[in-house]
Amino acid sequence: MAKLHEFQGKQLLATEKIPIPRGGPVTTPQQAAQVARDCEGPVVVKGQIWLTGRADLGLIQFADTPQEAQQIAETMLGSQHQGFSVDTVLVESRLKIDREFYAGVTIDDRLQAPVLIFSAVGGTGVEDIAREHPAAIVKTPIDVVRGFFDYQARDLVRQTGIHGKLLLKIGAILVRLVDLAKKYDARAVEINPLVLISEGDLVAADCRMTIDDYAIYRHPDLGIDVAREFDRPPTELEKIAWEVEKNDYRGTFYFIQMIEQFNQGEGVIGFHGAGGGGSMMSMDAILNRGYTLANFVDTSGNPPAS
Repeated sequence: MAKLHEFQGKQLLATEKIPIPRGGPVTTPQQAAQVARDCEGPVVVKGQIWLTGRADLGLIQFADTPQEAQQIAETMLGSQHQGFSVDTVLVESRLKIDREFYAGVTIDDRLQAPVLIFSAVGGTGVEDIAREHPAAIVKTPIDVVRGFFDYQARDLVRQTGIHGKLLLKIGAILVRLVDLAKKYDARAVEINPLVLISEGDLVAADCRMTIDDYAIYRHPDLGIDVAREFDRPPTELEKIAWEVEKNDYRGTFYFIQMIEQFNQGEGVIGFHGAGGGGSMMSMDAILNRGYTLANFVDTSGNPPAS
């Protein structure tokens, strides 16, 4: 899977007329100040990296003035977190939140179908929410041939006890979310939280989206360089491996760099296997001998020789 940053996911939400906060991504402190001025009020500044728990890392901060937004952006930009360097921050209007929800579409491999999930209680720790408020969470598989309709969305939301105009608004957003997931071959797209603000509107306060790696070629507009789900930026060797494989489906050339900094004599070795099961067994045997693997390479099927 290939991850998109929050600002990229929100830009796609906007194309489906799902409301997002006012603001946008910036790459310099000066741009952060300008976007904050355009927002005409307090803003939130978010570092854009593929990690959860950004608030604990100091990558979600609030600013009351453009000057404060500039100072925060200056601190965030270029900072290092678990191998990631922050090169973009998202500056958005701070929302006055009355209520939080969760909405997501994910592929259920067991059902072999996308599943829409809605929760009347949103926010961080959706797994904890599921345990503490089981009646607030509902889900339904999506028929990819027939599609997903407004009345189905309304029926689903109604099960959580929501009625009236709010029911209609949430139902419309769920239909658009399903359409977006289908349009971009998403393995998952989540709005958490989807918030009801004091003005009575619904806004996507956050967005996480991953695209199926085998569908990347269909979406060049997304600018995805490597269709792999990394917990850090891809290395140069990983980029080379992807360049070999991305346009050839005869086989597999999969490369993951696990260790980069090591010294001679530390028992760190390179690994090259052929076939997933055999490769895993070979890796286990090597690890049981006390060695450490610098990388994982799998070439199987009939990959191109180049």
